[in-house]
Amino acid sequence: MKTVLISGAGVAGCALAYWSRRHGFAPTVVERAPGTRPGGQAVDIRGVALDVVEQMGLIGRVREAATRMRGMSVLDADGDEVHRSTEATFSSGRLDSGDVELLREDLVSMLEQLADGQAEFIYGDRITGLDEGEHGVTVDFAHGPSRTFDLVVGADGLHSAVRALAFGPEREFTHHLGSHLAIFGAENFLGLDNWQVWQRDGDAGYGIYPVRDNSELRITFGFASGPLDTVPREPDALKRAIADRMGALRWERARLVKALWAAPDLYSDAMAQIRLDRWSRGRTVLLGDAGYCASPLSGQGTGLALVGAYVLAQELGRAGGEHREAFARYEARLRPFVTLNQALATENPGGPASTESVERAKNAVALDG
Repeated sequence: MKTVLISGAGVAGCALAYWSRRHGFAPTVVERAPGTRPGGQAVDIRGVALDVVEQMGLIGRVREAATRMRGMSVLDADGDEVHRSTEATFSSGRLDSGDVELLREDLVSMLEQLADGQAEFIYGDRITGLDEGEHGVTVDFAHGPSRTFDLVVGADGLHSAVRALAFGPEREFTHHLGSHLAIFGAENFLGLDNWQVWQRDGDAGYGIYPVRDNSELRITFGFASGPLDTVPREPDALKRAIADRMGALRWERARLVKALWAAPDLYSDAMAQIRLDRWSRGRTVLLGDAGYCASPLSGQGTGLALVGAYVLAQELGRAGGEHREAFARYEARLRPFVTLNQALATENPGGPASTESVERAKNAVALDG
C-alpha cells in the first residue's frame, strides 16, 4: 500500500486522509498545532462540495450544526441601521438556498473523527525538509525522526511550509488583496438572536454574528492594508495593532476592543490568494489554500478544500498511484473550478460577489470526472 504524508489537519488535510484511504493509500497527517485548532469563522459548504460531504456520510451532521441566521443589519459608523435583509446575509448568501454555513472548528472536528482510525495523526510537529529520491520522499520533521513516503501533500494553508520547500519563497506566489482580517470569539454581549450585524466606515468594518445557540459571538474585523504592510505576530503587539484600527468605528467600540483583548482564539492574517503555474513538483503536490487559496473574501475556501481532496484522491486511485498521471489529471479537472472561485473575491471589492457568479462557481466541476 502506497504511503502519503499530508501536512495540515484542516479541512483539506482531514478530507484527503479519508478519501485517500478509501482509494487504497496509507495516509499520515502531520499538524504543527498540539490538537484540533479551536475558533475561527463560520464557513460555507456550497454546490458540489455538498455532494462531497454527502458521499462522506456527513450531510446530516453538517446540516444539524448549521447556523440559523434569520437575517442581517448593516450599520453606519455610529450604529444606525442603513439596511436590513431577511432574505440573505453577506456571510452565507441567500437564506433559502440549500447551502450550509457552520463553524470551521465543527467541520474540522467531524472530518477528523471520520478519518480517525483510517489515518495516522501526528500533532505538535511539522515538516522541515524534503529530499526526493527515485522511490519516495525522505521527510525531516522538527521533532520526530525522518521518514520516507511515496507521496507528500501540502495542505498546510496560505503560509504552506511544504510549498516553500518544494516550490520556493511565498512572495513569488502570493497576491495581496488589499486588506487584513482578524477573527475572534466572545460572549454574546450584544444579545444577537440569530441575526448578523455588519458595519463599515471608510477602510474598516465588522461582521458580527451569534453561534452556539446565541451564547457566543464570532467577530470579524477587516481593515485595508498594503502588500508591504507588516502586522506583528507577537500576541499582545498584534492585538494592539488591531485595536488601533478598530478605533475608527464608534459603535460599541469599547466593548469590542475589550472582547479582542480577552479573546483566547484570535486569528489574523492578510487577505491574499495563492496562484501557481502548477500544483505539483515530483512526488509533492499542493491542496486547498496551500496551492490555490481564494481567501475568505471568496466564501469558497472550504468548497475548494473539500472538492480538491475528493478529486486528488480519486485521480490517485484511478492512476494506481502513478503520481505524474494523477497530479496532471487533478490539476486539469480542478483548475477551471479554482479560477472561477478565486474570481469571486475580486468581482465586487468591498462587497459580496453576485448570486449568479456564486451559483456558477460553486458547481463548476464534475465529481465523476
